[in-house]
Amino acid sequence: MSTLKLAAAFAVLASPALASGIEIEVAGEGANGTIVIDLFEDVAPQHAARIADLASKGEYDNVAFHRVIQGFMAQTGDVQFGDVSSEDYDARYSGRGGSDQQDLPAEFSDLSFERGVVGMARSQSPNSANSQFFIMFDEGTFLNGQYTVVGKVTEGMDVVDAIKRGHRQSGAITGAPDVMKKVTVTE
Repeated sequence: MSTLKLAAAFAVLASPALASGIEIEVAGEGANGTIVIDLFEDVAPQHAARIADLASKGEYDNVAFHRVIQGFMAQTGDVQFGDVSSEDYDARYSGRGGSDQQDLPAEFSDLSFERGVVGMARSQSPNSANSQFFIMFDEGTFLNGQYTVVGKVTEGMDVVDAIKRGHRQSGAITGAPDVMKKVTVTE
């Protein structure tokens, strides 16, 4: 590969094109403020479209950060069981659901899981991501090539850092979780 082609390939990996994103208003015992995430539509187009679609329909509104592990990540996005405003909300089930849409095939890339990177949560199957996502507190390179990188926090890492932590190993939250009060799509 020529030096020019190599430089162009590195530029794509280092700085994905950003066409849209989401803005998350967070409220709770730990965090209060706004998180802005750029979605990497050129790296994970199906996953970015899914997050934008669910956000535009208001499905992420009032959804809990249900799994938060110090030094690792904060997970949210369970639109099925994670809506704290629902009369059916039960924290024991938060994190077990998805949306009413089909699971997505993996869109793995060479992007690394570093602080502020947003990845799609999934079950054991690489092709099982649906609505849940996580934000990295620190680097987690052991996730590289195993989970889809879908975006990166561009503003509000102080808010991410303040999200109420869960149990040291499981990340399960005791008491009231911090919540994505309102999630909107940005251009």
